[in-house]
Amino acid sequence: MEMWETEVNKKVRLIRVPFWLGCGRAGTELGPESIMRAGLLSQLKGIGVEVVGDSEVDCTKHPAGGTADGRIKYFAEVREMGRLVSEHVSRAVESGFFPLVLGGDHSVAIGSLAGLTAHYRNLGVIWFDAHADLNTEETSPSGNAHGIPLAVALGRARFKLTDIPGASLIRKERLVLVGVRDIDPGEKELIRSEGIACFTMHDIDKLGMKTVMERAIAIAGQGTDGVHLSLDLDALDPLEAAGVGTPVPGGVSYREAHFAMELLAESGLLTSADIVEVNGVLDYDRRTARHAVELAASMLGKRIL
Repeated sequence: MEMWETEVNKKVRLIRVPFWLGCGRAGTELGPESIMRAGLLSQLKGIGVEVVGDSEVDCTKHPAGGTADGRIKYFAEVREMGRLVSEHVSRAVESGFFPLVLGGDHSVAIGSLAGLTAHYRNLGVIWFDAHADLNTEETSPSGNAHGIPLAVALGRARFKLTDIPGASLIRKERLVLVGVRDIDPGEKELIRSEGIACFTMHDIDKLGMKTVMERAIAIAGQGTDGVHLSLDLDALDPLEAAGVGTPVPGGVSYREAHFAMELLAESGLLTSADIVEVNGVLDYDRRTARHAVELAASMLGKRIL
């Protein structure tokens, strides 16, 4: 694939998904608007990125019921949201644009991955998150859908990505988790049994962000026809980004996060991205939303000099 210095993938389609039912805590539905208000458009324009569309997914904000599939809360609403997001993402890819999905909680990535796998049959995925998001309906302690996207995408949950029209499963060999530090027992078992690449905060401390990202890019990019970044703002340390619903101490620093995004941009491999879990209610000073904007700019090619 060509590098970011070229014209390729400089045209970005923004897809806003104001959805909170996957985390069970209101506020993340305000995330897309918070990110926009924090100056995303001006940042992208400043680095020469052309925004060729800005659409909002008409997803449910007020659920009719509760748990509808085993232990997963608001399952019907999550499934419908995923279908709608998939359609938006698929149309962006068909038009040759870079889909930049603004969440919403991390369950929106179910829709992103569904839409992407309809076109990329060998998609690489880099999952930048404090959590593994590999729970199934049986192993989830909370029943919140933002903890199951990768199990859905790998076909390990009862609800599978292939339940969404046109979608296919992702390959475990091309999935990489980065920044993880809060892993449930069922997720640990799945990571170990399936040999999923997982760089925890221990690995980042031990190896450094440069080595971790070089390895992550090599794994996700080997022989793939596209690479997707799913960036959860709770990957950052809460001292840096407190405006998230599920903060975990001991996370990635502000500068480490930027460096990771810069290395991804330099790789020239990224074809799509999610930015999720900014909670507009908890982000009192909009610092987390501003970080989301700054990291998006770094991911799309912004440099210090």
